Amino acid sequence: MSKEIEDPRILNRSTNEPFSSVLEHHVSRRRVMQGGLGMAAMTMLGGFGLVGSRLANAETAGVARTPLALAFESIAGSRSDAIVVPEGYRAQVLLPWGTPLNDKAPAWREDLDPTPEGQANSVGMHHDGMHAFALDEANASRRFLLAMNNEYIDQAALWAARGGATNASEGARPADEARTEINAHGVTVVEVRKDEQGRWSHVTDSPYNRRITSATEMALGGPVAGSEYVRTRFSPDGTRTRGTNNNCANGFTPWGTYLTCEENWPGYFIKRADRQADDDRLGIPEERGRYGWETAAADGEADDEFSRFDATPRGDTAGDDYRNEPRTFGYIVEIDPYSGARAVKRTALGRFRHEGCWPGKLVAGEPVVFYSGHDSRNEYIYKFVSDARWDPADANRPGQEYDRLALGAKYMDQGTLYVARFDADGRGEWLPLTPDAVIADGRTLAKALGLAANDRAGVIIHTCDAADLLGATPMDRPEWGTVDPASGDVYMTLTNNSQRTEDGTAATFTHDGSGIEQRGVGYATAPTNAPNPRADNEAGQVIRWREGEGAAFSWEVFVFGAAADDAGNLSGLTERNQFASPDGLWYDDRGDGQGILWIQTDNGYAGVAEHTNDQLLAVVPQSVASGDGEAAVIGAGNQSQLRRFAVGPNGCEVTGIFATPDRTALFINIQHPGNWPAAEDATIAAQGSVRPRAATVVIQKVDGGPVAI
Repeated sequence: MSKEIEDPRILNRSTNEPFSSVLEHHVSRRRVMQGGLGMAAMTMLGGFGLVGSRLANAETAGVARTPLALAFESIAGSRSDAIVVPEGYRAQVLLPWGTPLNDKAPAWREDLDPTPEGQANSVGMHHDGMHAFALDEANASRRFLLAMNNEYIDQAALWAARGGATNASEGARPADEARTEINAHGVTVVEVRKDEQGRWSHVTDSPYNRRITSATEMALGGPVAGSEYVRTRFSPDGTRTRGTNNNCANGFTPWGTYLTCEENWPGYFIKRADRQADDDRLGIPEERGRYGWETAAADGEADDEFSRFDATPRGDTAGDDYRNEPRTFGYIVEIDPYSGARAVKRTALGRFRHEGCWPGKLVAGEPVVFYSGHDSRNEYIYKFVSDARWDPADANRPGQEYDRLALGAKYMDQGTLYVARFDADGRGEWLPLTPDAVIADGRTLAKALGLAANDRAGVIIHTCDAADLLGATPMDRPEWGTVDPASGDVYMTLTNNSQRTEDGTAATFTHDGSGIEQRGVGYATAPTNAPNPRADNEAGQVIRWREGEGAAFSWEVFVFGAAADDAGNLSGLTERNQFASPDGLWYDDRGDGQGILWIQTDNGYAGVAEHTNDQLLAVVPQSVASGDGEAAVIGAGNQSQLRRFAVGPNGCEVTGIFATPDRTALFINIQHPGNWPAAEDATIAAQGSVRPRAATVVIQKVDGGPVAI
């Protein structure tokens, strides 16, 4: 989530012990064990210990392994209007906002005043998560489909030619401005290719190019589809909706589809009266939506295109108005990038502010697993486990036409959603969000939520309340996750939480007087705990866990963010790798059981921001054993293995990441830059002012070899 649109409120009012408290106890416990009992005791108590290194495992088993090593020196921080990359690398700007996808959109120019049609046929605004889909295996590193999220808009940049948005904060918005903004959101699918000189470009008028926006019709799948919870004037039978909003991180499936994730979508709606428990728990505004789209109805609309953003009940039944429109948002959306098929919202994976959706280790004959985080202060981490078992025959077959979304229904519409509880001893447990799950007071989850005994749809609609009641662990804003496909180790960024309090501080929480027992659960002030050990946690951390038997898992902190001169620099970071607010994350599998963990930042912590802009760092997890650091895997003894690879231009967030299969090109996104790009060469700073445009950047070695090694 960009800090530009972060909702700072704490909507979780439960009394569940937050991760900060768990982490404080965990770090203290780890230090005691290292100083006395040793790492063997830590392993017995549920931590990774030395088994956290797969390289160590292989060597113990007598299998020789050549350690993967980073072949670049950590670069210095930068505060300039340009991308900085290591010596011997180049960086190219690709697909900036407003790039035409076909001849229905005008060519970009600095004074362009966008229209609804032009924006609907151009690359969207504020690039975020993305993934590549091969068109044929033989050329997968030279030609593919790029599916990319367009998270939100910058009205100043969008409407620069007319001096800004009309009635941005009050009054009725013009219909065409609202339509253009709606069309700048969503997802871009575009064909890209590399020429013989190594330059990348998109294929204008490719039949694959398309936009999925906040107005695109979509289907609902899973337990919520067809239920009374999602019936609207647009879809009286509750099977359809329109649009996807605030798409931040992403995911993909092994059968070849793209997953886009609805994060800060509540801010686009309003609901003035007859509010339900989930409206407050998720933070639906009461007065004006983020961009006031609901007010554009006064300027004329078709098919309730704007009034649907006002969820205030007006009719006798849900089929007469849009009281349930917000309940058609907050899901994982599956898109087939190869076809024009209608996207499907996979409701079984939960309803909340999804940051992303990452597949777990894939094993034939075992369920398919996806992980997701709720990116808000004191919210939770979730896991979905499919009922269907993975069949390798269902793997993606580029170049072939078949119903990939039918496979999505097979693996994503039926299964069990779990929420995580983290314990201070390095253990954890996945708690099932099912109607018959029993909470602490002996009631079933369905009864505690006031639902019918078998109401799966109701539990999904109230995912957050259900997680509260089960005693899940509130976390410091779970952002991106990623999975080592060989070991199954899962990494996730906890970006920050400046409202943590010291260990031992009395927690304060409030109830809203609704009469619903235990409704809304999280501290208004959250003491530290084992996975979140620092008060006023402005720098964040990356955690790692490994699945165990049944619902159990073991966890540890992989690295703490900090400024080099911080007293609480628990990972011993230096000026060459200091970072804060880890956000984007990607495990770059390089084969032979090894890979590179890439960490991206969206920093707002002054201790780091005064030294460098947002950045991209790399570390080989197999090069750092779990016992090396005092408080985390990366500590003073091995933190030199964590290296800064790239720095973004002023004002930006570095986000979205993948590499070509041959690893010769690394793709990242630069979101909300302040005065960039000035040229196709991303390393050139502007001379004067330019109209800022989010863009994809391709980083390659000058000699054409694999990136980073």
